[in-house]
Amino acid sequence: GGTACVVTGQPFDTAKVKMQTFPKMYKGLVDCFVKTYKQVGFRGFYKGTTPALVANIAENSVLFMCYGFCQQIVRRIVGVDRKTKLSDLQNAAAGSFASAFATLVLCPTELVKCRLQAMHEMQLSGKIIQGHTTVWSVVKGVIQKDGPLGFYRGLSSTLLREVPGYFFFFGGYELSRTFFASGRSKDELGPIPLLLSGGFGGSCLWIAVYPVDCVKSRIQVLSMAGKQAGFMGTFVTVVRTEGVLALYSGLTPTMIRAFVANGALFLAYEYSRKLMMKQIDSY
Repeated sequence: GGTACVVTGQPFDTAKVKMQTFPKMYKGLVDCFVKTYKQVGFRGFYKGTTPALVANIAENSVLFMCYGFCQQIVRRIVGVDRKTKLSDLQNAAAGSFASAFATLVLCPTELVKCRLQAMHEMQLSGKIIQGHTTVWSVVKGVIQKDGPLGFYRGLSSTLLREVPGYFFFFGGYELSRTFFASGRSKDELGPIPLLLSGGFGGSCLWIAVYPVDCVKSRIQVLSMAGKQAGFMGTFVTVVRTEGVLALYSGLTPTMIRAFVANGALFLAYEYSRKLMMKQIDSY
């Protein structure tokens, strides 16, 4: 599921990070795509793909594993049997709890991904003289400068994004599946309803938490050039100096990516889960 998400959404994610971190450099999505292609070529859209793959595979593995555990916790809290189907709201709450665990594996890999994606802009703006070009050079740079804890720059803003965001993510997904199922079992849904439901869930997540993600990207990327203020300090500085709309820089590529990538994520997740369950049942 995580692999499907990255393969389909990486170019849009790269544009999102560039536009969030350096909003004055780009007039919009098309301008960002054209300039990136002219300056670094097609491979520029896939900068940070390796850490993005690691991040998404790790995050989604932990997320969906913990989602199952958290569903059982929610069942205990509401006092129902472990095989009882949860409501869409209860599933949303379970997803929100699960995201807190996923954040711990996501934050370090996302920091490396964001830095690779915006490295060209950091050099252009003069914030750094020599940029890192590989995953290993970024990792080495973080360890040399800040030690292992440097990978957790932006952890509080990542948590602030993930916990409420995944409430809307799983809530939107389950609500959409309920709509398409219309009385039938959700497990009987075909690929198109699953794609649309995943896309709707992803869109709900990003609409709800986009400004938080913008602040997180800035903290993780700009901390390369020196000490960066925390979440509230960065948030206030952006609003004061650039206005509220700066917090929504890169929203267009994010919404396109959210629908396409999360549709692919849930489609791959549901079908691979069914395939695995069949294999287990056959033993």
